[in-house]
Amino acid sequence: MSTPLAAEDLRELASSVFKPLPSTIPAIKGNRVTKEKIELGKALFFDPRLSASGVFSCNSCHNLATGGDDNLETSIGHGWQKGPRNSPTVFNAVFNDAQFWDGRAEDLRTQAKGPIQAGVEMANTPEQVVATLGSMPQYVEWFKSAFPDKDDPVTFDNMAIAIEAFEATLITPAPFDKYLNGDDLALSDVQKAGLRHFMEKGCASCHSGINVGGNGYYPFGVIEKPGAEVLPPDDQGRFEVTKTADDQYVFRAAPLRNVAITAPYFHSGKVWDLKQAVAVMSSAQLGTELEPGEIDAIVEFLHSLTGEVPRIEYPILPAETVTTPRPTAEIVRQ
Repeated sequence: MSTPLAAEDLRELASSVFKPLPSTIPAIKGNRVTKEKIELGKALFFDPRLSASGVFSCNSCHNLATGGDDNLETSIGHGWQKGPRNSPTVFNAVFNDAQFWDGRAEDLRTQAKGPIQAGVEMANTPEQVVATLGSMPQYVEWFKSAFPDKDDPVTFDNMAIAIEAFEATLITPAPFDKYLNGDDLALSDVQKAGLRHFMEKGCASCHSGINVGGNGYYPFGVIEKPGAEVLPPDDQGRFEVTKTADDQYVFRAAPLRNVAITAPYFHSGKVWDLKQAVAVMSSAQLGTELEPGEIDAIVEFLHSLTGEVPRIEYPILPAETVTTPRPTAEIVRQ
């Protein structure tokens, strides 16, 4: 049995593996975040008229009231179709190296465009989105304010840039950040023991950095591949992006901030219990069976990653006009 680290040694080791959240909105490459962009992005995030049916918004699958996801196995979209993967949380997503489980979007603005155009999600087109937004004078004014240097500000790209600016504000400082910043009492003794297990057992090999994950790609089943009930054989992960054999069943390491309130777990959404998720990871990724007490302690540590959600005032959205495209629930098969 390993000797518990002294308090200062534990935090010093943790600080070499993890980083606390910043106290200000992070800078985004190629996107200067302004108040006007944030306010426009917030309206767009909550507006279901970005979807073809007028039913689904970004908030539908990334609900800011329920951990930044939808708490479903896989998301429900256009025509009540069921999507292929579990919806990741939007909170702190700005700190991920890439977006989506397979990393196919390099940043949040690219990610924002994907669900809007996906047939099983919002099922819309860039042209229809621009026509919808451009039909409402209030949106036109908001776009002009957010992009004052653009002659034609109402574009699909600018929509995504504004959503990215808003999502960059969705940061949830947690007790773990207070601990990293020097507050010994921010974590309980059990949580500190869980942090030590998390690092010593190897969990931090994949789940590290500012987002406790979200910054690397790993096979699901480094040591032992989970059964089909957890790892569906028809979803080969990053292989669908790269077409490289080595990327079969490779997924981005999940960021673990707020993990205690974002069940179900994994890309398949098949595991609803956090203790079970930790046990699956220990056998599949580490090749070890953790003791029940170790699992309990790690889960307690993961609870210290549950952060304070920013207070969001629900926006009053612009009214439609006679030129606003009408919604449709038609499902177009490819």
